[in-house]
Amino acid sequence: MQYNANSVAEYIQQLPDDRQPIIERLRKLAQQNLPKGFEEQFHYGMITYVVPLSIYPDGYHCEEDMPLPFLSIASQKNHVAIYHMGIYATNELLNWFVDEYNQLEGMNKLDMGKSCIRFKNMNKIPFELLGELFTKIEVEDWISIYEKAYKQK
Repeated sequence: MQYNANSVAEYIQQLPDDRQPIIERLRKLAQQNLPKGFEEQFHYGMITYVVPLSIYPDGYHCEEDMPLPFLSIASQKNHVAIYHMGIYATNELLNWFVDEYNQLEGMNKLDMGKSCIRFKNMNKIPFELLGELFTKIEVEDWISIYEKAYKQK
């Protein structure tokens, strides 16, 4: 679902009342748990955490002058989504997350795409597990993973 926003604050303000506290909580979780160096920005209509150009001047190969994306948080029409590029890029992290999620009691079946983790039931978002996931890749490691994957192509 696209919102006509130009900043994180505008985006959150435009969300339905029931989604605002969920997105705010996920945002706070990212701010508290992402390793130092990731920066919050607003890209593609989502709250996005990037490796800023000041750290990685090469940026994202898909868009000129775009910092290297790592994590995004979005309220979609029928779900809340976490887009975690590390899960997409590293099988070890993906397997860890799936195993940990499947051990949680009372959760819905995991709904994932490549880097997208979807939550349709707002009462069944594993905030603690997501917080742990957010800690798993340092900025330097993400740059290295990205460069290995991109330069192989």
